[in-house]
Amino acid sequence: MASSGLSLDHLSSWHSKWSDLKVAVVGLGKTGFSAADTLHELGCSVLVVADKADPAIVDVVEVLGIEHLVESNENLQLRVEDFSPELVIVSPGIPPSNPIVARALASGTPVWGDIDLAWRLRDRFIENQEWICVTGTNGKTTVTELTEAMLLAAGVRAVGCGNIGKPILDCIRDPAEFEVLVVELSSFQLYYLENIQPFSAVCLNVAEDHIDWHGTFEKYRSSKGRIYDGTKVACIYNLEDQSTENLVEAATVLDGARAIGFGLGTPARSNIGYVDEYLVDRAFLEERADKALEIATLDDFSGMGVLSPHLLSNIAAATALARSFGVPPAACRQALRNFRVSSHRIELVIEKDGVKYINDSKATNAHAASASLASFENSVWILGGQLKGVDISALIEKFAKRIRAAVVIGLDRKEIIAAFQKFTPNLPLVEIVDGEEVMTKAVTAASELAQPGDAVILAPAAASMDQFASYQDRGEKFAAAVKKIVGGNSA
Repeated sequence: MASSGLSLDHLSSWHSKWSDLKVAVVGLGKTGFSAADTLHELGCSVLVVADKADPAIVDVVEVLGIEHLVESNENLQLRVEDFSPELVIVSPGIPPSNPIVARALASGTPVWGDIDLAWRLRDRFIENQEWICVTGTNGKTTVTELTEAMLLAAGVRAVGCGNIGKPILDCIRDPAEFEVLVVELSSFQLYYLENIQPFSAVCLNVAEDHIDWHGTFEKYRSSKGRIYDGTKVACIYNLEDQSTENLVEAATVLDGARAIGFGLGTPARSNIGYVDEYLVDRAFLEERADKALEIATLDDFSGMGVLSPHLLSNIAAATALARSFGVPPAACRQALRNFRVSSHRIELVIEKDGVKYINDSKATNAHAASASLASFENSVWILGGQLKGVDISALIEKFAKRIRAAVVIGLDRKEIIAAFQKFTPNLPLVEIVDGEEVMTKAVTAASELAQPGDAVILAPAAASMDQFASYQDRGEKFAAAVKKIVGGNSA
């Protein structure tokens, strides 16, 4: 693949001359398809390559007449080299070590993610569209959805998109003319990010995750920090995670951008937090030196379910983002009263005989699982799956006194069991070997170990793809097994 030597600086708008640009799109999931479809609409010459794809998506690509090759061999790279693209668009999750991506980077061919492409095309229907960007090891989706809800409650045409599951390019091309995109960004998307200018941005927290992809924790952390670069108004950081403030300090932001902290304690000036049962703002009011603005009370959140410290932190973060855009307290409060956390996130399935059964299948890393374990005094913990190169020994050591028993499932069971044997050698431990009805066996074992006052928690601290179609599938199987085995009234 020869370097094109072509500057793409002139391609800064939907209305720029994109026609005849040769673009290779790597990956054909939701994001890859949205990129290929967008570029095809712009008149580009598009080649899509992927090692696998949903047949339904392939059918649509064929109907559109977009050139494509779906194979799992070196033919993909050879086809891209023959195509000689002037731009490569890489789908999230495809690492820079991918031969096609590595060759493009080495040759000087521009490599963008869908976020960079969307930034250049954001004027499709509206000239002054703003982006509010969200990342973090844990809590991204809740904060994205809640920020969107607060903006909508204030009458702002807003939508959550990106890593949340709705491709950002679909929202760019939506004739609804969104004024604000609330963009959830994964570390994969941030790794490839070049130049955007968010209105406001937040990194909720940083803990070890995706080390297998990034290579080191520092590279993962560095990718997360890129969310703050170019921020115009507010860099929101977690007062209880010093690394997020460090990332703000290291960022290159626009003149006038402020650093705003959020947390669970009484907020100092320029922060958002809690005073007794009140959520208060000392950041976005004129008299912040000596006054606080009441946003809502804990009663306003009561319909969300388990008010864990993690959820309260997410509420404060979303409030900071919404307030940075001028959303009034009444609209924030209305959104909080109506908001419901997505399924599979510290979700009460059933309480029976004094035992709570908690579905936190979305806890795909140790930091997320920590939020669940911290929410209950005593637990029977169901965990395991693909650890993604992360050592969860510290998590086990931290919560050893709260864990009554553990049920271990999934691919990386040996590493998990070894950690339990090191830190809690006398803990009742059940290993579920691979096979059919994994979750049924796990729930059966956990229910037999649980005592009144305990919580049986599915918080895997690992990815799901070794045994389940997705974390949603894992959570649904857990909930179904609980209802079948335990019975009783659902919450």
